Amino acid sequence: MKMGSASAGLVSIFSNGYRSLGAPVSSWRTLASSSLYKHYKRNSKGAVLSCLSSSKIELACLSSKVDVAQTTTSSVNGYHKYDRLLPCPSENGPPRVEHLVVSEGGPVLEYICKSLDLPPLFVADLIHFGTVYYALVCPQPPPSATPEQIRIFKEVTAPSVLSKRTSIKGKTVREAQKTFRITHVEQFVEAGTYLRVHVHPKRFPRCYEIDWKSRIIAVADSYVVLDKPAGTSVGGTSDNIEESCATFASRALGFSTPLKTTHQIDNCTEGWYCILLMLHCLCVVLARTKEYCSIFHGKIREKKVKKLYLALTAAPVPIGIITHYMRPINVAPRLISEDFIKGWYLCKLEVMECKEVPWPDPVIQQKYCIEDFEWPSKDRAYECKINLLTGRTHQVRAQLAACGAPIVGDSMYMPAAIAEMANPGLSPFGKYKKYTTESDKEMAVTKWFARFGKEPKVAIGLQACQISWDDGEHFYEARSPWWRSGMA
Repeated sequence: MKMGSASAGLVSIFSNGYRSLGAPVSSWRTLASSSLYKHYKRNSKGAVLSCLSSSKIELACLSSKVDVAQTTTSSVNGYHKYDRLLPCPSENGPPRVEHLVVSEGGPVLEYICKSLDLPPLFVADLIHFGTVYYALVCPQPPPSATPEQIRIFKEVTAPSVLSKRTSIKGKTVREAQKTFRITHVEQFVEAGTYLRVHVHPKRFPRCYEIDWKSRIIAVADSYVVLDKPAGTSVGGTSDNIEESCATFASRALGFSTPLKTTHQIDNCTEGWYCILLMLHCLCVVLARTKEYCSIFHGKIREKKVKKLYLALTAAPVPIGIITHYMRPINVAPRLISEDFIKGWYLCKLEVMECKEVPWPDPVIQQKYCIEDFEWPSKDRAYECKINLLTGRTHQVRAQLAACGAPIVGDSMYMPAAIAEMANPGLSPFGKYKKYTTESDKEMAVTKWFARFGKEPKVAIGLQACQISWDDGEHFYEARSPWWRSGMA
């Protein structure tokens, strides 16, 4: 991932507040098997704790060496030479997340530059993109931590040390260990502060290819309705708030105040997704004010917002209500069962229409990076209109795949559906599950996750085609889905 210099200066960051966020599971999944070079580095500026991100902050590995794709220039620390985050690379390289403990207070940009041997402009870009987080107190290391790592943790979190820090007085340890986004390059970080730096943020090159004005469906005093393109993020990710629909739509409309996402961000399993799927097109509402953002959240909670989806499936789906139960663990691919299982989430959707359509032609498949995974019959596909009765992450994708009708191009669930068709009983909780003991079940689950879970590159055959609220008083439709622009 080679990055060239950006000709323009930094634009002032949109974010005007802090958000508490954890490290993404996806980074851990991607690099779980990577080899790590573990060591502890102390220089004149303090202690550096480095490791790859995980679903929980892990300080077990102290340094990682991961080659970044498509680069030939190396720096002294084993990584490629860093310059600027723009222009945006066409491909994402492996994630690199560094965990630091500050031993001498000062401006955050200066500290990161010296600790990680990164150029100031690159670190300024990282902060602008929202990739840097801090916590007042270093998190607890995992059981796999080395004696040296435990020593470092005890050293910076000793009661005698913490008692001298006025910034954490009145806070519990858990409160002091919460992470918040750094928003200014000159923000002061005191000794003992924990920093997490996403050096290789997930990038969204599609943002720079789109005519954003043409994607605006409506502009009202309180909100904007956007036809979200596939391959983009609505409000940003934990390591990239710059390359998002909210940011680019705000600029396209010339707004001085950035648009705000109106979906819930505090509970993934109630209603809407934390970060709306980057893979499909959406008819999405962005608030122009904080007040309307709160109002719309209320409408979602009160179930006054209705959305209809179009799904392009590889096989026909029966008309009517489909019910499954989803495993309550936030790891993809989501596991679901036709049988009721205590503690699992209820998933219900209504298939309103299902009509036969041509399979997308090769030109369109190439444009949107659609893979067919050797689906046995590509003569025809099926366009289904779906009313989502419960809102679970990946619900439509997982339920349709469980019905033997995966969404076209869905690399996470389509190969799994094909494998289950070829070998009934492979799915741990499918109709033909074979295990007889709990250990057999756990083994089946482990094998399932090891084999499946690849996210699509750009698009899948799924679109939120209609959105309405207040009993239809506000009603909007998205443009035609990508698969209708060219079919064989």
